[in-house]
Amino acid sequence: MFAHECLNFDTLLSEKPVVFHPRARDVIREFPVEIRDRLGKALYLLQVGEALAMPLSRPMPSVAPGVSELRLRSGDGQFRTFYLAASDEGILVLHAFVKKTQQTPPSEIQIARKRLKEMHDED
Repeated sequence: MFAHECLNFDTLLSEKPVVFHPRARDVIREFPVEIRDRLGKALYLLQVGEALAMPLSRPMPSVAPGVSELRLRSGDGQFRTFYLAASDEGILVLHAFVKKTQQTPPSEIQIARKRLKEMHDED
């Protein structure tokens, strides 16, 4: 009889939770299905630790250090979702909106800052 040494590989990826601000969740629910699907896939990549880059994601230091935006486009428009991946709570989804101008409106940046503070103050 032969003694075989078994190799164990942990194939399950460690996933960070995604925590939505309630108003961001409500806006995302109004996005077209195609955009919601692509957003979900991007958030999953963040959950398993992948770093996203342009054109899908870009840093938004004007909101706060570590905040980025997911940039999705379809025939229905441009959709943006601000998130913070480097949080102990998980991936914080702060704000989502339909982008209608070339520049991100200051009001959208202010909303994201306010929601980040709200989400951190809940802890």
